[in-house]
Amino acid sequence: MRITVLAGGVGAARFLRGLRAAVPAADVTVIGNTGDDFTPFGLHVSPDLDTVMYTLGGGISEEQGWGRAAESHTVLAELAAYGAGPGWFGLGDKDIATHILRTQWLAAGQPLSAVTRRLCERWQPGVTLLPMSDDLVRTHVTLELDGRPQTLHFQEWWVRLHAAVPASRIEAVGASEASPAPGVLEAIAAADFVLFPPSNPVVSIGVILAVPGIADALRDQTVVGVSPIIGGAPVRGMADACLTAIGVQTSAAAVAAHYGAELLDGWLVDDQDKDVVDAPELAGIAVRSRPLYMTSVAAAAEIARAAVDLALEVRR
Repeated sequence: MRITVLAGGVGAARFLRGLRAAVPAADVTVIGNTGDDFTPFGLHVSPDLDTVMYTLGGGISEEQGWGRAAESHTVLAELAAYGAGPGWFGLGDKDIATHILRTQWLAAGQPLSAVTRRLCERWQPGVTLLPMSDDLVRTHVTLELDGRPQTLHFQEWWVRLHAAVPASRIEAVGASEASPAPGVLEAIAAADFVLFPPSNPVVSIGVILAVPGIADALRDQTVVGVSPIIGGAPVRGMADACLTAIGVQTSAAAVAAHYGAELLDGWLVDDQDKDVVDAPELAGIAVRSRPLYMTSVAAAAEIARAAVDLALEVRR
């Protein structure tokens, strides 16, 4: 069985860990969001790719859901002593080693897809991890700050401001000129089906879909998604702030309708939202309900198994 998964950060990584447990023999390709990438202290950081790599490779901080386990922050403290920033992004010492190598290899002319492959040689995540594009795509957020409109990198809005300042616009800058990374379109075409884990529909899945060619390829595939919204609230993070910025209600039904029946064939919602199974706005999408909280690897595996079963049920 060949499965392709579009992935953001923590929610996607935990779902993928469950997917590996549910269908250990499956050949899984993960297409990761790189709109969150940024360069503090000149280091190229790929938060979503690293979260998937560390989680599946056994090096993640389980408490945080991101960053390395048993981490220290000596380098960041030393930089702060020099008055250097940003101090709001918690780069750990072990994590910095990954970013140094990524930055060096990119500077030497290797594309991000090749660099990601080299980094995964150490972690052996058990999946093929691909960036959505080797081209520069950055998610920017427009908001009013200090009495005037400003545009910030997504990380500054998300991490420094905790998305507390309402966004008037979220844009994947450079996406329209980008191309899918090598292997991305091939992985979609060759898959038995494609899964959307419970990732942010705007700044994770949405940014991947903004790269030309990816959404078109998905329309020729069977696609099943897992709702990141339970009972009108995000499972994790501030996805509601992102949805509000694009005029989409924070609900399981609204997110599925946002993707649309031309993209989604199936949609898993939590039992709290089972009333949307027959919602008229989701006509053409097979909706099923079950518990969706990933409280353990076993729980995540059950959710992943349900997504696989639904995909096999509605497979074109």
